[in-house]
Amino acid sequence: MNIVELIPQFGGLVYTIVAFVVALSVIVAVHEYGHYIVGRWSGIHAEVFSLGFGPVLWSRKDRRGTRWQIAALPFGGYVKFLGDADAASGKDGETMAEIYRENPDNLRHTMHGAPLWARTATVAAGPVFNFVMSIFVFTAIFMVQGVARDPLTVGRVVALPGAATGLQGGDEIIAVAGVPAPGVGDGSSWSAFSATLPLAPTLDYAVRRDGQEITVQGPYPFPAYIYGVAPRSAAMDIDLKPGDVITAVDGQPIHAFDQLKQAVEASNGRALLLKVWRDGAVMDFTLAPRRTDEPTAEGGFITQWRIGIAGGMAFEPATETAGPVAALTGGLVQTWDIVRGSLSGLWHMVTGAISTCNISGPIGIAETSGAMASQGAQSFISFIAVLSTAVGMLNLFPIPALDGGHLMFYAYEAVAGKPPSDGVVRILMAIGLALILSLMVFALGNDILC
Repeated sequence: MNIVELIPQFGGLVYTIVAFVVALSVIVAVHEYGHYIVGRWSGIHAEVFSLGFGPVLWSRKDRRGTRWQIAALPFGGYVKFLGDADAASGKDGETMAEIYRENPDNLRHTMHGAPLWARTATVAAGPVFNFVMSIFVFTAIFMVQGVARDPLTVGRVVALPGAATGLQGGDEIIAVAGVPAPGVGDGSSWSAFSATLPLAPTLDYAVRRDGQEITVQGPYPFPAYIYGVAPRSAAMDIDLKPGDVITAVDGQPIHAFDQLKQAVEASNGRALLLKVWRDGAVMDFTLAPRRTDEPTAEGGFITQWRIGIAGGMAFEPATETAGPVAALTGGLVQTWDIVRGSLSGLWHMVTGAISTCNISGPIGIAETSGAMASQGAQSFISFIAVLSTAVGMLNLFPIPALDGGHLMFYAYEAVAGKPPSDGVVRILMAIGLALILSLMVFALGNDILC
């Protein structure tokens, strides 16, 4: 292999690294700013606000005496409050003693001398800001993207191979092949609707157009059309793209997404030959489905064979603007679903119900960052919101050195009437750091071995 052949691979690596650094920097900045601003409001002085670790590349001190800096290693960040010994907010005994000698009243402005409520609010603010950011992003996406119009209305007809269609933008779908179309928000009825449709390349659509009900012919509503490709999936590895249409599996013609799904699930991991239509050209791809642990509606998980694509309809539904209340509700639900699904996944991994390979490390997150960025700004921003929710949730785990560990110490202080001793805190912090490092090494091993 010569250097010219390596250029595209090198470019892809740089793109992945840049996307990862941008995503992580945004999330860390929001998290640490939560600590900083609530600490400031609570009367706790921040000495340093740092994005990254290691050698300082740029710094500036503001009028409040806080040094804002960007460091060379962009894999995290911290706020160092007055009286802190390190980025994990360990107590600097010498500094605290010096502050006490000079002016005991100034202990109020340290993290370790502030009232319990101020310390609790400051520590909790980091994860809370991560959640707020996620809710805000999802809410904004719902408002910009809109929601499907009810009744179901054709927006744009998707280009499909050999499919002549009488559907037009603005048509309201009344029925397909004699099966009445359910309401847009009625998920269970849509499943029944899809199962009832005859598997035929072309079906009759009863539509309302310009106030009149007419019948036109159109393609099967749920073709083997790729709407999205999952990062780090078998489909992405062979460069399947949104907009592709799979027309045959192992030489057998298909026209419905369910036919593709059945063939993948029945493969038992055997490599499949796909015939794919892309922008008028027909190409052949070979890929092997992979075992995937998927959440169920009941809160458990089921293992299936998947290739990593999401299907779309034969037309894009027309949308309407989502109101602020509806969009905010959608943002809250989306964020809560991520938290609930993540906790369920962790529990099922601990109990051995699903594979621990579902935990990704920095390499996996970086690859996903690059893949989502390559699919467009909205996909990348959505990924940042998902990752922000995960970071907020993980930081609340009661592990010393994490925010949840500090909150655990404060809960003990609230019950016992005094904080745990400095020696106990140091031991627990060391154990917590060891646990975190072990988890990072484990996740990195998953990136390499799984």
